[in-house]
Amino acid sequence: MGAPANVVRLQPVGIEFEVEENETVLDAAFRQGIALPHGCKEGQCSACKCVLTGGDVELKKYSTFALNEMERGQDYILLCRTLAYSDLEVELLNYDEEVLSKSIPVKDFTGTVTSVSALTHGIRRLEITLEQPLKFWAGQYVDITLPGPETITRSFSMANSPGESQNLAFIIKKYPNGRFSSRLDGDLAVGTEVGIKGPYGTCFRRENKTGAMILVGGGSGMSPLWSILHDHISSGEVRPVRFFYGARTQNDLFYLDHFAELAAKHPEFTFVPVLSHAADDTAWGGAKGFVHEAVGEHLRGADYGEDVDVYACGPSPMIEALTPVLQMSDVESDRIFFDKFTPANN
Repeated sequence: MGAPANVVRLQPVGIEFEVEENETVLDAAFRQGIALPHGCKEGQCSACKCVLTGGDVELKKYSTFALNEMERGQDYILLCRTLAYSDLEVELLNYDEEVLSKSIPVKDFTGTVTSVSALTHGIRRLEITLEQPLKFWAGQYVDITLPGPETITRSFSMANSPGESQNLAFIIKKYPNGRFSSRLDGDLAVGTEVGIKGPYGTCFRRENKTGAMILVGGGSGMSPLWSILHDHISSGEVRPVRFFYGARTQNDLFYLDHFAELAAKHPEFTFVPVLSHAADDTAWGGAKGFVHEAVGEHLRGADYGEDVDVYACGPSPMIEALTPVLQMSDVESDRIFFDKFTPANN
């Protein structure tokens, strides 16, 4: 018989839940359908940073970039690394009432690979059919576990809308010697059974909002934004939508025909690809430079004021460069939703 579960009390929201032995506080919350702030789930991004105001804990290995020694000395913790050795009281630093109200319990699913295709030289589309439907919000992600002598688990955002709850699609960037992505070129056969766990993520589409919607992506950040965009369109809501996508060269762009069709059908939508390595490309007539610069220039000229939502998904450098741009453009912090892609640590 195992040790009795400890109780975690979250302030100021007054939520309580149980955490089992050797289970992190964040995993316990997920299991019970409580969507706490989170990002990488591996102690690297600081999204789940909170203050421990009572109880005994131990923290699993984490990055000091996410939680430095001074903060740890002041009882700051990362929920994704925290093991409870008594009942705990935790003060949330960042929380969203809408996220908490739309929590979906994290569950395990079994899926089968139905397609792997190339979108560019370095980006693949993976399609998986589940045995049972997965409820999720547009912009969320799951953990995918590949079988083999050594199982490999990675997190990927759905590229399909929530209405397609049993047939999932993922846009995945290939990395040199990537243990997961390297298997997408021939090794991961159609019919392979994979494990799916989720949903995770708080960068999902907020409903019934006014003003403009700005989508900012780079690389495989296209995946959650594709889901958010199509979920928005299917909702029937009408608002200006600008999708800025950063890439290196024209060879890194894809879905251009799809975006052209969407823009033709929905005049309020505009797709803006931005190329960072196209200075000498005379055949490219579009935006050049870094995507955060293009977003800043647009916001300065658009005069949206505070009535704008920004969804940004992509690599950490892109997110870090974009953050001050949005602050200087007076975008309200509670209307900025990030999904910062961190590299796998194993």
